Amino acid sequence: MSYCVNCGVELDSSLDHCPLCNTPVINPNELKRIADAVPPFPEQRGEVDTVKRRDFTLLIGIILTATSASCLLLNLLVFTGSLWSLFIIGACLLLFIVLLPAITTLHLPMYLSLALDGAGIAFYLYLISFTTADQHWFFALAVPIVGLCTILCEIFAILMKHFRVSYLTTTLYFFVETALLCMGLELLIEHFFTKPMRLTWSAIVLTVCAVISITLLTILSRQRLREAVRRRLHF
Repeated sequence: MSYCVNCGVELDSSLDHCPLCNTPVINPNELKRIADAVPPFPEQRGEVDTVKRRDFTLLIGIILTATSASCLLLNLLVFTGSLWSLFIIGACLLLFIVLLPAITTLHLPMYLSLALDGAGIAFYLYLISFTTADQHWFFALAVPIVGLCTILCEIFAILMKHFRVSYLTTTLYFFVETALLCMGLELLIEHFFTKPMRLTWSAIVLTVCAVISITLLTILSRQRLREAVRRRLHF
């Protein structure tokens, strides 16, 4: 005769659960057998060795180099209609430059990394210019635009590193640089097409960004208003 270990009710020998509290009925003689049973899956956790950055860099370099070389050979020997391989070669080079801080052990300064990214984009556009009839657009338009974007990114990095950083200040920096970017793009495009250099569509962007920036400056300059906005926006 056996009893439930939870509620104490008398149990029939054929039951595997208590009819009153649904507690499983376990034969004490089977506890050792259950404890000695081999689990169906390993209990020890295995760990995979981390890949060294040097090996990962070598692998990425080989893949990108092989891709560039294969496309160049196909372009020279099979598909000779145009210099389409320059697009692939430039993309591989640009990808390697962008991934360089992440896949190497070199701790490049943020400003140098941004400058290398800008130089990589400019070189990619330079390769593309070989597929066009005239390269004037590269020197007169592409290089100034890439330079403008790189400078704005550098300024944004300086602001984020050396000045006060919060959600409000980051938003302020973003809208100010958006206005500068749109103004610069429009003036550079008009200069390239020898049009009168004046603001048209970028003036709308400038107006919107100016209103938002003035609002953010007002909030940042008044502590009580700043704290109220932070509480309501939960940051």
